[in-house]
Amino acid sequence: MNTVLTFEFPLNERVRTLLRLEDLFCKILTCIKEAEPHHHHVAMLNLFQIIDVMDRGDLKNELMHDLEKHRALLAFFRSNPKIDKAKLNETLDLVNTQVDQLKSVTPKPVQELKQNDWLMAIKQRGIIPGGLCEFDAPSYHFWLNQSESKRREDLHGWLSHILPVYQALELVLNLLRGSGESQSLMADNGSYQQMLASSKQVQMARIEVDKALNCYPEISANKYAIHIRFMRMNEQRQSSTCPQEIHFKLTLASL
Repeated sequence: MNTVLTFEFPLNERVRTLLRLEDLFCKILTCIKEAEPHHHHVAMLNLFQIIDVMDRGDLKNELMHDLEKHRALLAFFRSNPKIDKAKLNETLDLVNTQVDQLKSVTPKPVQELKQNDWLMAIKQRGIIPGGLCEFDAPSYHFWLNQSESKRREDLHGWLSHILPVYQALELVLNLLRGSGESQSLMADNGSYQQMLASSKQVQMARIEVDKALNCYPEISANKYAIHIRFMRMNEQRQSSTCPQEIHFKLTLASL
């Protein structure tokens, strides 16, 4: 049983978007595997949120830029005799595969979904609290009562338009997570502050803390410093700063 909680904090808007999408994709993929109509309803609601998030920027090109940058870095490391060549080549193959898959995706991956009139009509109703009751959306009620295999087939079909983007962002996030070194630290009276090196922009902070300490971190950061405050919650769900020393691990990641 895992006794450690990991908290990830994005330190720029781009990583924040990637983490939000990763969370939404994990939820939708989990719900699709289930059999009941209400699970597939939750999958639909997550699909609508993915469409909204992906529609705001040029995510495909941003991911291509990240992967191309990492591919060049990996190629540079090939000449280093201390590098594990097998591991490097494995990672390089993953990057190359994702770059090729992204190239096959349209510039606006959600555009094909937005051209589905029925899907967009259900999405519009989904914004309204309780707006997808059967008397408001009888066609959606009809779809939810199709066979499990039919609903799953439709969900996979809609997801196929944007799945390469998820696979690419998952690889970018995993490369980011593996880019930093973990530090064992102590927060005095639940508070810790660290100055950041100006030569390297930190993109994500990962904090690991023992569940038994019954606390969670809050973080504030800029390009100069990072401040962590450990909080605890009472039975009334009211939060206060932990008064004791908190031992934790901190990883500052940057590609």
